[in-house]
Amino acid sequence: MNILLIVAYDGTNYYGWQRQSGFMTVQQRLEEALSQLYKKEIIVRGSSRTDTGVHCMGQGALYKVEQNIPIERLPYAVNAFLPNDIVVNKAYIVGDDFHPQYSVIDKTYEYRIQNADFRDPTLNNYTDFIHYRLDIEKMQQACQYFIGEHDFKAFCASGSDAKTTVRTIYELSVEKEGRIISIKVRGNGFLYNMVRIIAGTLVYVGLGKIKPEEIKDIIQSRDRARAGKTLIPNGLTLLEVNYEKIGR
Repeated sequence: MNILLIVAYDGTNYYGWQRQSGFMTVQQRLEEALSQLYKKEIIVRGSSRTDTGVHCMGQGALYKVEQNIPIERLPYAVNAFLPNDIVVNKAYIVGDDFHPQYSVIDKTYEYRIQNADFRDPTLNNYTDFIHYRLDIEKMQQACQYFIGEHDFKAFCASGSDAKTTVRTIYELSVEKEGRIISIKVRGNGFLYNMVRIIAGTLVYVGLGKIKPEEIKDIIQSRDRARAGKTLIPNGLTLLEVNYEKIGR
């Protein structure tokens, strides 16, 4: 059977999702737990490659196995072998035509920023910190220019192996509650560091370095140097991955 797990994790102690020789990653730790559970080697394929320090609430992890554990009990069984910073929340049986990446309808990310005079140290692993006051209204105005299908090459870090830099953003919002600014974005896919660069560009708008209406020209320029900086990974969380043909 093809099994899809929905996995949440605190990325602080891991070198990202994808297995890397010599470094502990979330994929490696999950595979070790599954291999202990089934008493055989299990290899998983993920829906997204989160970077070092990035967090997740809804990573998809697919593997094939002769399943003899009731699917509703599987998360409990896997979690018994996982550390406290990785949790399986759901499990599904999916068809043979299911693919952890190509069956994705959309993904939602959130980037969180502390915007205050002094940082709250208990939030260091989960936010960026900017003490300069950001203009939330201008950041919100800038969001509209990202919506739709565009070539987002200006928002892609070097080293990407993407075949195309065209992506579609369905929703982008900026909200502030207390000291926390939340930037949420939903799209059909994202380029390498794209969300962190969008967040950095919106910060430049909030600082007055970029005008909201300039976003359109920056996108059309396809020039990475014209967009904002790439914000640190700590503030980023993959909130959700929506799939087609999930469950049966």
